[in-house]
Amino acid sequence: MRPLLIIGVLLIAFGIISLGYEGITYVSREKVIDAGPIQVSADRQRTIWFSPLAGVIALAAGGGLILAGTRRSAA
Repeated sequence: MRPLLIIGVLLIAFGIISLGYEGITYVSREKVIDAGPIQVSADRQRTIWFSPLAGVIALAAGGGLILAGTRRSAA
């Protein structure tokens, strides 16, 4: 498969995922107190937000790359 087609399909997949989900949430453990033998840690919930605009741009760019890849291979 041509590189433009692969990149276009990946961009479209990213665009669909970013429009379908608002973000990815994960938990990180951080040390709150570290005083000699006493250690206290806390679990913090963090979120990576996806912008809907980035999803739309990725969809458009992926479609453009797929069109460019198919026109190039047909010529």
